[in-house]
Amino acid sequence: MAQKLKSDSVLTLAAMLLVAVSLVMVWSASAAPAMARGVSSFALLLRHAGFVVVGLLLMFGMHNVDYRRLRHPLVIWGGVVLVAALLVAVLFSSPVNGASRWFSLAGFGVQPSEFAKLVAVVFVAATIDTCWSTQRVGHGILRVMLVVLTLSYLVFREPDLGTAATLWLIAFAVLFAAGLSWVWVAGLGVVLLLLASAAVVFEPYRLKRLLVYRHPWSDSLGTGFQLAQSLIAVGTGGVLGRGLNSGVQKLFYLPEPQSDFIYAVISEELGLIGATLVVLLFAVFAWRGLQIAVRVPDRFGALLAIGVTAMIAVQALVNISVVTGLMPTKGIPLPLISAGGSSMIVNLFAVGVLLSVSQHVEPER
Repeated sequence: MAQKLKSDSVLTLAAMLLVAVSLVMVWSASAAPAMARGVSSFALLLRHAGFVVVGLLLMFGMHNVDYRRLRHPLVIWGGVVLVAALLVAVLFSSPVNGASRWFSLAGFGVQPSEFAKLVAVVFVAATIDTCWSTQRVGHGILRVMLVVLTLSYLVFREPDLGTAATLWLIAFAVLFAAGLSWVWVAGLGVVLLLLASAAVVFEPYRLKRLLVYRHPWSDSLGTGFQLAQSLIAVGTGGVLGRGLNSGVQKLFYLPEPQSDFIYAVISEELGLIGATLVVLLFAVFAWRGLQIAVRVPDRFGALLAIGVTAMIAVQALVNISVVTGLMPTKGIPLPLISAGGSSMIVNLFAVGVLLSVSQHVEPER
């Protein structure tokens, strides 16, 4: 029998420190631009803090709920259908910066693709657990492929290739952890890589972004502008940084400094030391998440822990890679740090799911 323990304190501390960094850096990244627009320097911070409070309430609420309740078919399929409906609805919303990713609800912007990530984690974990137990592995894989393909296609139509690819990476992480052979993983990976390549080649702006990202200075005022400004911010931070709220690139040079490129602001203001500490916090979070997955006695809990850990760790890796020029520019927020209500609420709720799983680990497993 699994012994009921306290939740993972190290994981909780890492998550709380990331949220604390978020509150400080969202204020720093948004204060000066807000004042230039004639708005209070605390306007975005107060809004962001409200989302953090909601997320924390959901996190601690889920922490006290048995994670195995998420296996109920009504929860699983209800979540899939609801998110799919929201992803269809958002396609008919008014575009923002050329993309239909948000719709307004009671004055707040809702991004369904963020909820799709968590729904995909729960669905894949529950489906694989059930089908592995009944020896219907092929049926389970097919069901996972169909649902993830549907959700990722709807996200892709927004258009949002980065988040669509993230859904597949999360699914692969869970499938691989469940014991799917390298042959299946490699085969599915090749197919998806071909599809992603086609999506890039046949869309001019994606192809141009891919060609420019290795040499952003060749078009520093055009397609390479975002990456060029990000690299300037990272490079000028040095070891110790310019100092909190002393960054220059956030002042109308760096696009979306409070969300997609907040890691560049961290690098400029807190330097290599601050940027490295953020990476270490994500590394600790991933380490504890994997430890939970190894030590929990049931397969659903293990796969759920793997999925949530991958969901946050993969997004962090992609965002940091984009900011530092290791990957082409994509609009992926830095989880638990970037401003954004849907992202913060979903990720904190996911942390609550992971904490719920951590209460059922076996110390000697």
